[in-house]
Order: sequence, then structure tokens, then C-alpha cells
Amino acid sequence: MTEPPQASQMFAEDAAGVLPLPSDYPGVRSSTPSTAIGGRATNWRTMTDSQAPKDWAALRDWIEWFTVRYHVPLSTVPTCWWRHAQLVEELSALHCSHRAAFDPADTGNGPISWHERLAVAMPRLSRAYAGGCSEGHRSLRPRTWSGATDEAEWDAWISQSHAH
Repeated sequence: MTEPPQASQMFAEDAAGVLPLPSDYPGVRSSTPSTAIGGRATNWRTMTDSQAPKDWAALRDWIEWFTVRYHVPLSTVPTCWWRHAQLVEELSALHCSHRAAFDPADTGNGPISWHERLAVAMPRLSRAYAGGCSEGHRSLRPRTWSGATDEAEWDAWISQSHAH
């Protein structure tokens, strides 16, 4: 009678010396990366110049559709929306949520969830802009951190956890 093969003969150990389960073992999922429902979120903070045209165009297209479809007034999303960083972030988050909600892989709860998120986001959109550009774009004076922090005081502060 022949001995069954040892596990070490059937599978290769990984770098930590762990034997993987067979792919047909109950509960083992594929290790291939999946695409996220709705694609990826846009991180404007780390965006590269090569990514920018595609992401800006996709956001603009969606915002122009969204503002018409949902009758969003100019007092909430002005035509110069792209020059208001806080609006860009809010609208981009809504765009990302919308893509995920209406992704073909969604289970069917996405659209109602998106509308719930929209209801929560609308007051934030109104506050982010507050109608300041009704007679042409007016830039907000951006906050700056240049020279705002006393570095010696900061260094003393971070030397402790302040947990108590």
C-alpha cells in the first residue's frame, strides 16, 4: 500500500514556512485582487499631474449631470465649483458614492443608500459654498500654517501622550 503524499510534497511553503490551503478547500477564496465596486475614490491631495485631466473631466461630467438631474441651484454649486476646494471634496465624495451605488455589482441597496447620503450632504454643500460667487468668482483667502505653530511648544507637547 502506498503512503499518501505529505503536505510538504503537495504544496510549497511560503516565506514564513506556512503551507497554503488547497484552492478547492471549503471557505478558501481566490487571492486575486478584485476591483472595488464603483472603482476607486479620487484623492485630490495625492493626485499626479498625469491623473488630473481624466479625474477632473469625469467629475465635471458627473457634476453637470447631477446638478441638472437634481435641480441643484447655483447658490449651492456655482459654475466655478472647481475653484472651491471644499466643494470639490464634497462633490467628489458624492460622485464616488454614486458610482458605487449604481455599480452593476451592487446588491440593490445602493441607490437608496446614495439618496440617503445625498440628503445628508446637501446642507454641507450649501455651507461649503454659501452663495459667495453669485456675481462672479470670489476666492476665499486660504488658511495657512506658515509660522502659526510655536515649534518649541509643539516639541514639548508631543513628548508626552496626554492620555490622562
